[in-house]
Amino acid sequence: MDVSPVGVWSTAFTHGDPDRARAAASELEELGYGTLWLGGVPGSNPSGDLRSSLNLLTATRHAVVAPSCVSIWNLPPGRLAVAYRGLPAPYRQRTMVGLAVGHAEIAASYRHPYTAMSAYLDALDASDGPLPKGARILGAHRPLMTQLAADRAAGAQPYLVPPSHTARARAALGAGPLLAPVQTSVVDTDPVTARATARRAISPYLTKTNYVRTWLEGGFTRGDLADGGSDRFVDSLVVWGSADVVVRRVLAHLEAGADHVALRIVTDTPRVFPLTAWRAVAEHLPHP
Repeated sequence: MDVSPVGVWSTAFTHGDPDRARAAASELEELGYGTLWLGGVPGSNPSGDLRSSLNLLTATRHAVVAPSCVSIWNLPPGRLAVAYRGLPAPYRQRTMVGLAVGHAEIAASYRHPYTAMSAYLDALDASDGPLPKGARILGAHRPLMTQLAADRAAGAQPYLVPPSHTARARAALGAGPLLAPVQTSVVDTDPVTARATARRAISPYLTKTNYVRTWLEGGFTRGDLADGGSDRFVDSLVVWGSADVVVRRVLAHLEAGADHVALRIVTDTPRVFPLTAWRAVAEHLPHP
């Protein structure tokens, strides 16, 4: 599946107005964003029934459409297989499903994530008309899940990580598996307001054990995570500035080994589509 070098990750696709989502999807495809990721937030992720995906698939011609935060705790594998099989064949060819273990602090039935994901994939493969390996990607940050993503899925999608993590993930994955990190960004050149927006975007994750472990292993300290995050920490995870500054961070991920970067542009109105910012960034993206 050709996901292209750069796509868009947005919670507005999932939680915003469906008609505006269709219009945005059509324009984003014309702007050159090759994959549209339906983002979620902790405790409120896409259901995986693929209705939101179908809304975008019918509004586009070539873009890959990917619900990116489908929780394995909330969606039985058989039901996912049925939903995928229910899509018309041309739409299945450009549908990617992101599977995630979520957070122990939220999921009522949470257990060891690697074991649970392995069992989920086993059941998915055994279902009638399973979701193919090439049409699924795993939310993965740490070595065991990253290896599972290489073995049992198209690849891995880390979230809230700097390019240095992308380099480590590529080394762990080796050549071949898809590596598609999400890069959160704020198109705002004022350091005070930009960092305030960035802190609001990352605040739900600062108490989530799986993310904290990844950040500490990446060289940050408990102090970096305190009080909304140090400037060093925030600037590492969230790029802010003009559109060309955002693009430079996207390119840094690609140079570090990413095959694709899912660009998340955040504002203070998360259900509104940031079309002006998407357009500005698209002007600075390299085109094939």
